[in-house]
Amino acid sequence: FVFGQARDGLVTEWPERFDYGTPDGYRFFLDLGPLGNANKRHLHGEIAFWNELVAHPDYDEFWQARNILPHLQGVTCAVMTVGGWFDAEDLYGPLNTYAAVEEANPGISNVLVMGPWRHGGWFRTDGDSLAVADFGFKTSRTFQEKALLPFFRHHLKREGAVDLPEAWVFETGANRWREFPAWPPRNLRGERLYLHEDGVLAFAAPTAKNGAFDEYVSDPAKPVPYTPEISTGWHSEYMAEDQRFAAWRPDVLVYRSAPLEEDLTLAGPLTAELRVSTTGSDADWVVKLIDEYPDRLPGWEKGSDEPDLGGTQQMVRSEILRGRYRSSYSDPEPFTPGEITEVKVELQDVLHTFKRGHRIMIQIQSSLFPLFDRNPQRWIENIFEAEEDDFVKATHRVHRSAEAPSFICLLYTSDAADESSRGGG
Repeated sequence: FVFGQARDGLVTEWPERFDYGTPDGYRFFLDLGPLGNANKRHLHGEIAFWNELVAHPDYDEFWQARNILPHLQGVTCAVMTVGGWFDAEDLYGPLNTYAAVEEANPGISNVLVMGPWRHGGWFRTDGDSLAVADFGFKTSRTFQEKALLPFFRHHLKREGAVDLPEAWVFETGANRWREFPAWPPRNLRGERLYLHEDGVLAFAAPTAKNGAFDEYVSDPAKPVPYTPEISTGWHSEYMAEDQRFAAWRPDVLVYRSAPLEEDLTLAGPLTAELRVSTTGSDADWVVKLIDEYPDRLPGWEKGSDEPDLGGTQQMVRSEILRGRYRSSYSDPEPFTPGEITEVKVELQDVLHTFKRGHRIMIQIQSSLFPLFDRNPQRWIENIFEAEEDDFVKATHRVHRSAEAPSFICLLYTSDAADESSRGGG
């Protein structure tokens, strides 16, 4: 509401914040009802950008003209693209900006830095922790001293040298900086982690006959919250939060691997390939990759000042896909009720080590509210025009048979000769 307000000339102060009338954003947006009520009750057609959102729900010419990636050509200056693994506002941006500059401008100095930060965390925070995740040292200070200042001193003032790799990336879980000559790293090996019965995750492909599935009822009147925090603003640390609050819900599917016998490091892009069906004609699909800690962490003692994180389900990566865009963001299509359909959810990139004794967990659900608006689950060509009666319960199935498997594609890396480590502190 603040960003879209019209301003007459230059200003030095933010506009007055919208008064929600409650500290509970979940309740506020649920009571708001369909998105069409935003203009009727609060905005009154005065926020131009909101009106453009309503008029362009798909990736049409309006949005395509605003995509900067095709225009990152003819770049001759040195580029450092900085992003945060837990940036709830824009993880896609830095990864794809770096990739676009690299592809279109061969030979220039093009560096990617990815740290364990929320949006702007490399200068707004010390970068030593986020939600339940502890990164071991002040990663922001390390970045500023070893990367940011030398980069600008060298390229702007011609002072000193820059000792930076192509990609300087923080490895969460292991809490260290890694150097790579390319991103994603070279020589990755891939494997599929399959969904099985009884909530099991395993590398072996399923052998169950056709008809094996797990299901849940998705009710737009009771959407899954994206955070347990009570707030009217978005909770910027949710991407590293403990997900046990969601795992307990009947409309969230949970799959767990056996405890790992050795450390496992994932690197590069992640993709979940699901075979799904629904009783509705539209649906959202949320996939979370989670690091589940052991029930008793080594070194923790009862009575310690340190919190007991035993059993924590720390989110490593998550993504949501509005199912109508499973084939194209420009040409949405409904689901055929009861028909098994392939849905690919791209979880973007990661560099994370699951430590020995930890488990890999996957959670699947169909809402992430109110960070993302509710799907009516009944096909509406422009979802902004949905009415109250269009929001219906639907039963969603995730299939896991030999004929219709569901899995997540993982990529592994290791300490190869061309991938040195650089510590922090």
